[in-house]
Amino acid sequence: MAFFFRKLKQSSQTAEPKPLALQVPKHIAVIMDGNGRWAQSRGLPRIEGHRRGANSVRRISEACRELGVSFLTLYCFSNENWKRPVEELDFLMGLLKTYLIQERPTLLKNDIRLTIIGRRAGVPEDVQIEMDRSIELSKNGKALTLCLAINYGSRQEIVDAVRIIAAQVEQGQLKSHEIDEATIASQLYTANMPDPDLLIRTSGEMRISNYLLWQISYSELWITKKAWPEFDKEDLVQAIRDYNQRDRRFGGLT
Repeated sequence: MAFFFRKLKQSSQTAEPKPLALQVPKHIAVIMDGNGRWAQSRGLPRIEGHRRGANSVRRISEACRELGVSFLTLYCFSNENWKRPVEELDFLMGLLKTYLIQERPTLLKNDIRLTIIGRRAGVPEDVQIEMDRSIELSKNGKALTLCLAINYGSRQEIVDAVRIIAAQVEQGQLKSHEIDEATIASQLYTANMPDPDLLIRTSGEMRISNYLLWQISYSELWITKKAWPEFDKEDLVQAIRDYNQRDRRFGGLT
């Protein structure tokens, strides 16, 4: 145990990721839940919870890079979130725009590549412009791929993939009997990413919330009662330690 945490301390003092004594998941996905409830429980407005949650994005992104995680996918805004009050939606879109602008130096400094999944329709044009700028500027990052799921829903993702495949069949580019799992995976928003090894959900809720339904078929689940604004590197390390204790058989035998 002491050796493990000494390795973490050493890795935080250098720009190059250091290997852990434990096996680190290649891809971690996170359902960042509990921002509003965290704020309300402290007598703060909900928007303050979202602001603190943005700070957690930076903290956990940098921690994943230090620990040697290759892909981090964060559930930032679902397509169901449009049901929230207009004032909160305006704040969230403004917060996202600010994050994209302010975090560019951090992305470049830490060799992090940004990518975004979800439907663009509905996202304000000025936010889309900043999304594209950040993606372009960070495209050569190799230490970590940070994927933000914005206006995302897994069912809509699968619908979009099926539409593309159906069009290919109609145009004679593909025969129906040729469709297999690889065909569908190749048309998902995450086509160029490996499936998550570990799915973390904060705030204690026991559901998937329409998140990466296809991709997490064999992911290990780790739930914490901590809300996203208070989730820190120590919690991430604990999730990785627990992940290492799982017996991943993928339907077979050990």
